[in-house]
Amino acid sequence: MTKASDLLVQCLEAEGCEYVFGVPGEENLDFLDSLSRSTKIKLILTRHEQGAGFMAATYGRHTGKAGVCVATLGPGATNFVTAAAYAFLGGMPMLMITGQKPIKKSKQGRFQILDVVDMMRPITKYTHQLASADNIPARTREAFRLAQEEKPGATHLELPEDIAHDPTDATPILPSYVRRPVPDPKAIKEAVRVIEAAKAPIIVVGAGANRTLTSRMLNQLLDKTGIPFLTTQLGKGVIDERHPLFLGCAALSSGDFVHAAIRKADVIINIGHDVIEKPPFFMNTGGATVIHVSNKSAEVDPVYFPQIEIIGDIANAVWQIKEEIMAQGRWDFASMLAARAAEVAHRDAAIDDMRCPLYPQYLVDQVRKAMPSDGIIALDNGVYKIWFARNYTAHQANTVLLDNALATMGAGLPSAMASNMVYPDRKVMAICGDGGFMMNSQEMETAVRLKLNITVLILNDNSYGMIRWKQANMGFKDWGLTYDNPDFVKYAESYGALGHRVTSAEMFPGLLQHCLSTPGVHLIDCPVDYSDNDRILNKDIKQLSADL
Repeated sequence: MTKASDLLVQCLEAEGCEYVFGVPGEENLDFLDSLSRSTKIKLILTRHEQGAGFMAATYGRHTGKAGVCVATLGPGATNFVTAAAYAFLGGMPMLMITGQKPIKKSKQGRFQILDVVDMMRPITKYTHQLASADNIPARTREAFRLAQEEKPGATHLELPEDIAHDPTDATPILPSYVRRPVPDPKAIKEAVRVIEAAKAPIIVVGAGANRTLTSRMLNQLLDKTGIPFLTTQLGKGVIDERHPLFLGCAALSSGDFVHAAIRKADVIINIGHDVIEKPPFFMNTGGATVIHVSNKSAEVDPVYFPQIEIIGDIANAVWQIKEEIMAQGRWDFASMLAARAAEVAHRDAAIDDMRCPLYPQYLVDQVRKAMPSDGIIALDNGVYKIWFARNYTAHQANTVLLDNALATMGAGLPSAMASNMVYPDRKVMAICGDGGFMMNSQEMETAVRLKLNITVLILNDNSYGMIRWKQANMGFKDWGLTYDNPDFVKYAESYGALGHRVTSAEMFPGLLQHCLSTPGVHLIDCPVDYSDNDRILNKDIKQLSADL
């Protein structure tokens, strides 16, 4: 006979689980004891359940395997909610395991008891209470299966403490071999016919193409056809953005140079579209024909109603299109490429501005120069995310980790930590606003304890800068969004990390190189100037792109 919590750990091992991130509580003690005897799984004790959830989700984002995190009942479980929504919307496979009071016999009334299973229902693909030890293998396998299949996301299992130590004869169910179905050749042929008849087709690479890693097939399609492409924020890096056919990233909602390029297209090949992202374009009746290439059919709404849908494995769909299509010399991409040239010129106009506090264009350019092609930047959420999405060229998939789904603050530092654990030989940088950093800054202790090698770049403007920008854009007075920060250098040092402060633009490149090349956890307090955001990202861009 096996104790139920031992069986659960065996099931996690059978799924290839390497880490369990979390903050255990009284109701997890049987599970914790079982985990202590595992030779395959390492417990990563964090300082907050939200940080554990962000780390598990990022592990899933990198590996395609569900990251696992654990919390107790009540407040421990509620602290998982933001991370669950982050993974659910962002397409990151993650399994949460929470404890619960005994369900066969109450011993404390309703102290700390919430209906966690029902609470998780709207933000997970699967949530279930393990009411029987014998059901653990099937429920665990189902939780992993659903977390990992398209569209990936969060799942949840609740293990009550009386079930955790029940005996059972059950054994783990091993993962099955699964291949995604391939698209219908008839749909491929119709799409190819429309593309070949087009005057100016364009490719949009979205979140789904990033999750399924279609890089090789997309590059082959580009090489054969010469069709230009752009990305959404979650599609960054699927194709190396140094490619001559790259038109930019749809980081702004509208009016950017990339939107001018889209306006020139009469056929849009939308690969891996995910409705959770801000749309890179809006459809209009009589406008461009849209070909939807995805693992699932389109969710139709007033601004997205594709005329052709290719449903199935995305990489296979791209390969089939590439095999069928004939390169057309009569396609005209001149105006699209002119829009990209205008964007690059606009971007480069201020990258040498050496003011301090630092100008965003200079800052992004220096980070790009400091990071190797496989280096990973993990962005928290703030106005700087737009600057990095637009101006930072991604060379490889999943090297720019940003959240264009839930768009939550507080994920930058935990995401960088998980990235360094998955890829210990790569350079990793967390890029956070001062507001977002402070939401999970306690995980600095976790990073130091784990002996991680990461650089945490804090963009300091003593305010909630994104909302302050919106406030100004809407004509409201500047009020209610500024605050004071701690001395971030001393704050880092109090955790045993290495603290640095930028006092001039000239010192910034050397400081980046020093931190990235020196082991340990480094924090850089960097003042940033967003005062020209409205002029640059609204007035200038919309005027210039409208003239294209």
